[in-house]
Amino acid sequence: MSDWAGLAWLVVLLAANAFFVGAEFAVISARRSQIEPLAEAGKRSAKTALWAMEHATLMLATSQLGITVCSLLILNVSEPAIHHLLEVPLGLTGLPDGVIGIIAFIVALLLVSYLHVVFGEMVPKNLSFSVPDRAVLLLAPPLVFVARVFKPLIVTLNACANGVLRLFGVQPKNEATSAYTLDEVATIVTQSTREGVLSDGTGALSAAFEFTNLKVRDVAVSLGKLVSLPESATPADVEKAVTRHGFSRYVLADAEGYLAGYVHLKDVLDLDVASAGAATLVAPDSYAGRIPAKRIRALISIFEDTDLEDALATMRRSGAHLARSFTAEGETTGVLFLEDIIEELVGEVQDATRRE
Repeated sequence: MSDWAGLAWLVVLLAANAFFVGAEFAVISARRSQIEPLAEAGKRSAKTALWAMEHATLMLATSQLGITVCSLLILNVSEPAIHHLLEVPLGLTGLPDGVIGIIAFIVALLLVSYLHVVFGEMVPKNLSFSVPDRAVLLLAPPLVFVARVFKPLIVTLNACANGVLRLFGVQPKNEATSAYTLDEVATIVTQSTREGVLSDGTGALSAAFEFTNLKVRDVAVSLGKLVSLPESATPADVEKAVTRHGFSRYVLADAEGYLAGYVHLKDVLDLDVASAGAATLVAPDSYAGRIPAKRIRALISIFEDTDLEDALATMRRSGAHLARSFTAEGETTGVLFLEDIIEELVGEVQDATRRE
């Protein structure tokens, strides 16, 4: 092989090395959320990119094999060519042949190393980190093709690597991580807010992260602070309570303090105990005039150590706006209001019946 052919192979091998490096970082850096819509729209390169991201270990093994082969060939093919080309001008210096050979070797090694590190490694790596979504669409298809051509060899090498990991108690993963933990999302939001990319003027984002750490006991209204009505309350009592306190929902408690349920103002608006017609709405016995049992809403029970987000899901499923909080011993500690849960997320929520 001529010296100029060796230089041509140097350019080709540097480009191949850059391809494998760029493809490797593109596969692990690309965001699945950006690629999936393109794949669903029918874009073939996006579908291939998704496949590559779902088989990350195979893609990384392919890239590493390609990088290793290219690196070895670069040194073996280009170093002799550059060495021979440098011997000609160095021979004019009159230095001994041994000294010329050493100088030519050192210069060739430094030059090839520089080209390999800068153009074969750092440039494609930084490019893939800068535009990972575009890079994976461009580089994933040819990488997948190479992986399929050399699949038997790559699978064998990958299996050996995974076996070594399992010896150290590490479970290999096949798919690139595309999801974030809560702490990671919080860090992203904090950094984005600090750099002015994201605005959280209302504090809703910060509240959402804090919300995940809250328990039922942190939000539930204790029995001592609870505004309740006796179990024998009448519609008129509810109306008076709304006038005095401004709340639209009231818990009903018996003489022993047991929470029998709750009523909403709209549950009793059509009950006029002072009119003759109202008697038909309640049984003509000792309970006449009281709020009918069928108008009293049941209180669901939620353990006080339950995560607030789980309590919210439970209340939504049951359609309840109030819930009884209790301890491990079954003792009632307070009442959880759906309104108070929502306030933890969006701030103050004003009851429609509340007056300033």
